[in-house]
Amino acid sequence: MKALAILAALAIASPALAGTAVTLKANMADADGVVTLGEIFEGAGAAGHIPVASRTGNSVMLNAQIVQAAARRAGLDWANAEGLRQIVVQSGAPTGAATAAAARANVDVLTWTRNIAAGEVVQPQDLVWAKVALAPADAATDPDAVVGLAARRTLRAGAAVAGRDVSAPQVIKANDVVTLVFEDAGVSLSLQAKALSGGGVGDTISVQNVTSKKTVQAVVSGPGQAVVGPAAEQLKLTRSSRYALR
Repeated sequence: MKALAILAALAIASPALAGTAVTLKANMADADGVVTLGEIFEGAGAAGHIPVASRTGNSVMLNAQIVQAAARRAGLDWANAEGLRQIVVQSGAPTGAATAAAARANVDVLTWTRNIAAGEVVQPQDLVWAKVALAPADAATDPDAVVGLAARRTLRAGAAVAGRDVSAPQVIKANDVVTLVFEDAGVSLSLQAKALSGGGVGDTISVQNVTSKKTVQAVVSGPGQAVVGPAAEQLKLTRSSRYALR
């Protein structure tokens, strides 16, 4: 009889243990600094008022496992099928800038597989798709647009890849002596010049004629070389077209 009573109790309790299935809101926003289950999940019902965390800044990043456990204690079941590790809740009502931020939250983006030093050239193996809590506004969406470019600064493994992180590798540095070339209608002239700034192929830099000390604008065409005249304009046009395709 005692065993039957225990089994009966378990049978009654089973539905409650299963919990109410909920999903993450597309736009998670909090207006009063206290983040609740109802501000995170669709279908939270009566458990929606239960607080989960405090927010003191413009946003708060929550550990997905902790949120999942809090939901479970409140009788809610969030499966986290996306495998999220972090959840970002923005400040304010779910409109305007908060909506734009939410569109970039909890998504697949390119991330760095290792720490990359400033100036290092990005290789294919340096990139991997991963879930992040919040993607940068200029998050890279095409690996081919990043591979071959150089890090502008030290980049941290696991961070989302942003367009501002990279630029064309520098093939000329400030104070380098470069060959300045002018070509037009079969006429070719070259002279030695001093680079006053550094740049990658297609970048416009200032160079100074070693003899006359006159400063002109030239376009980097390769390691130790820069061009002026029609070749410079063509190189700039080619570079602009390449980045437009990206």
